[in-house]
Amino acid sequence: MKSQNDMLEYERKLLRQGYKRIAGVDEVGRGPLAGGVLAAACILDLEDDIQGINDSKKISEKKRNHLYHEITTKSIAYAFGYVNEREIDDINIYQASKLAMTRAINALKVEPDYLLIDAMTLDLDLPQNGIIKGDTLSKSIAAASIIAKVKRDEIMEKFSHIYPGFGFEKHKGYPTKFHIEKLRELKPCKIHRKSYKPVQDALLKQLQFDLEEEND
Repeated sequence: MKSQNDMLEYERKLLRQGYKRIAGVDEVGRGPLAGGVLAAACILDLEDDIQGINDSKKISEKKRNHLYHEITTKSIAYAFGYVNEREIDDINIYQASKLAMTRAINALKVEPDYLLIDAMTLDLDLPQNGIIKGDTLSKSIAAASIIAKVKRDEIMEKFSHIYPGFGFEKHKGYPTKFHIEKLRELKPCKIHRKSYKPVQDALLKQLQFDLEEEND
């Protein structure tokens, strides 16, 4: 794990080059079978150091929630971009991830002058660097990963009340054993991604069951 100082290596280099509003950009939600993909763009105040920022997957939920409050309170600007499951089915998850990132950047109230992006290059007229595993190497990207993760989890917890039985509040739409079992047991709901194979399999099973019922 990189130290907090090492995670500012990219930002410090850009500051020396004259850039001042550096936005970290990351997304969460490529792998789930349900719900959308959500991206965050975050311009940290690099003079107001926030300790403990790292890849959202490497820190506990309690710490993520604490850092979410600190990041959203102390940042120069932050914003979210969401692409729902219907759009994912239409354009594929890779393009949906890029679209979510673009929406997040465009929603920023302060225009960035440089983008540090987790493993992506975006069709935007802004200087940028797509960094492989950027959420472990750049504090700005890691901050975006944290607030994106917390925000998407909140959305999935709300969906768990609208579509009970699937356990969205637990697995957040990811293909856990429990989720797959419930997908087979229950008919896929509105927020399931119909282009994903486990959902397609469940829909086919439901169709076969309906046909058998009609023929009885």
